[in-house]
Amino acid sequence: MNQIDSNSLTEIGKTRPVLENITNKWSILILTVLCSEPVRFNELRRRLDGITHKALSDALKRLERNGLVNRKVLPTSPVSVEYSLTALAKTLQEPFVALYEWALKHGTEMGQAQLEYDTRHTEEIC
Repeated sequence: MNQIDSNSLTEIGKTRPVLENITNKWSILILTVLCSEPVRFNELRRRLDGITHKALSDALKRLERNGLVNRKVLPTSPVSVEYSLTALAKTLQEPFVALYEWALKHGTEMGQAQLEYDTRHTEEIC
């Protein structure tokens, strides 16, 4: 893993708004799903178990506003909408795939650490 020089963090204020837009609750998952192919709204909602219609709609609008998602209205009856990654968003594909794989590999360890932490802190309270 590349190390970040502490001197390079002097411009962290410039990165914060960008990172907030791509790392919020649903954005990474939406962009990860769209990495493989364009997806219609309802298919995207099915693949993102737990997301509400409103949350998905709001997240897609935010991603479109930030230049990361293309929205295409399809000439079907009823009307459908398909979402795909922009060229800018495709530059995030490699780090998102790495993050997704990391989460699969280390999720159990994080869960175990949370249980241990909760156990320690419950014992301290009692």
